Amino acid sequence: MNSNERQWSYWEPEQETIDRADLEQLQLERLQATLYRVGTHVPFYRNKFFNIKFNYESLRDLSDLSRLPFTTKQDLRDNYPYGLFAVPLRDVVRIHSSSGTTGMATVVGYTGNDINTWTNLVARVLTAAGVGKDDVIQIAFGYGLFTGGFGLHYGAERLGASVIPISAGNTRRQIQIMQDFKSSALVCTPSYALKMADVMMDMGVNPNGLSLKYGLFGAEPWSERMRLEINERLGIVATDNYGLSEVMGPGVAGECLECNGLHINEDHFLVEIVDPVSLKPVAPGEIGELVITTLTKEAFPMIRYRTRDLSRLLTEPCPCGRTFHRIERITGRTDDMLIIKGVNVFPTQIETILFDIEGTQPHYNLIVEREHHEDKVTVLVEVVESIFFDQMKKQRTIIDIIKKRLASELGVSVDVKLVEERSLERFNGKGSRVIDKRAL
Repeated sequence: MNSNERQWSYWEPEQETIDRADLEQLQLERLQATLYRVGTHVPFYRNKFFNIKFNYESLRDLSDLSRLPFTTKQDLRDNYPYGLFAVPLRDVVRIHSSSGTTGMATVVGYTGNDINTWTNLVARVLTAAGVGKDDVIQIAFGYGLFTGGFGLHYGAERLGASVIPISAGNTRRQIQIMQDFKSSALVCTPSYALKMADVMMDMGVNPNGLSLKYGLFGAEPWSERMRLEINERLGIVATDNYGLSEVMGPGVAGECLECNGLHINEDHFLVEIVDPVSLKPVAPGEIGELVITTLTKEAFPMIRYRTRDLSRLLTEPCPCGRTFHRIERITGRTDDMLIIKGVNVFPTQIETILFDIEGTQPHYNLIVEREHHEDKVTVLVEVVESIFFDQMKKQRTIIDIIKKRLASELGVSVDVKLVEERSLERFNGKGSRVIDKRAL
C-alpha cells in the first residue's frame, strides 16, 4: 500500500467522518450520561454540583458545560487513590498511576469497556499516522504504571500489526533489534528519537538501510523544526500524538499524514481552550489551556479537566476527510512557563529559534538564576564540532546571532554559551531542559 492510499485510511470511517451536527448531538447525549454517572456515583462531583446549585439533569446544550467547575490534578491527589472512581473496584480491570515525582501520585482506573474504547482510539491514531497491519511497531515507551507503553501496545495489536514491546532505554540494543526485526514504525518520545539518531551515528548504522518508515512521537512538547530534524536523520515520517493518563492515555488526539494538527477523537472527548489565568474561553484560533471532558469513560470520568497543556483549536477542514476538529501541537505547559523579567517564555520557543540557526544542534539547556535581584538566563547550546573548535571570532559571531534572535523573539535578553556536541544530557523518556535555580 503506497503512502497516498494510507493517507486516506480510517480505522472507524463512519465515526471519523461523522457529520458535525450528528457529532454534536452524540456529544450532548454522552455528556448527559456522563454527568448522571458522576452526579450519582462520585461524591466529589455530587458535592461540586450541589455547591453551585447545578442539576445535571438540566443540561440541554453543550454550551451549558461552561457552568460546571474545573477538575485539577490537585483534586485527583486529594481523592487518592480511588475517591474519583465512578464504579466499584470489582468492575475495574486495570489501574494506572502517575510517577508522583511532583507530588502525590494520581491513580486512574479502567473498566473492560474503557480498555476496549482506549484500544480502538489508539488504533485510530496509528491508522491516521500511516501504520497498518503489515507493520512491525517498536514501542520504546516505558511499560508499567505509565499509560504510554500499554496504550500504544494494545492499539497496535488491535490494528493487527506486529508489536515489539522493547520498552525504554538500552539504545544500542534498540537499534540492533530495529535492524534484525525490520521495525517499520517507532514509538517513543521525540527526544529519544534524536538520541537514537546520535547512537546510530556512533555505531556506523545508516538509517537509510533500516526498514523504518514511520515514527509516532508524544509525551513531551516538540517543535516543527524538531520534526524535520527527526525526519531527515531517521528517514521517516514523524507524526505527533497526544494523550494524558488522567483523561485516558494515548489516543486522545493524533496527526494524520497531512501533519497539520492533531485530530481530536471528539466522539469521546469534549475539548475547550481557556485562558489559563482568567479561565474564560479564548477567541477561536488563540492559544490557551486545553480543558478536556470525557464522554464515554466508565471507571474514571473527568469533567472539565485542566490539562495545563497549551494549544489552540483548528476548525478548518482537513484534506484527509476526517471531520473532527484538530488541536495544534502542544506548545508547552502552563506550569513549564517561565516568567523572565515579567515576560512569559516557553522552552519550545527557544528550540524553534535554535533550529533555524546554522551550526547549532537540537540540544540545549536553559539555566535561570537570580543575580542582584534580577533574573539572568543562560542558554547552553550544542554546536557542530567545526564551530566549537574553530577560531574565537567565529564563535563570537554565532553567539551574537543567537543572542539577537532570542532577544528579538522572546522579548528578553539572554546569555549564550556554546558547548561541545554530545555534552548535554540525552533523555530516554521526556526531556527536561530547564534548570531554574531561582527557587533553589
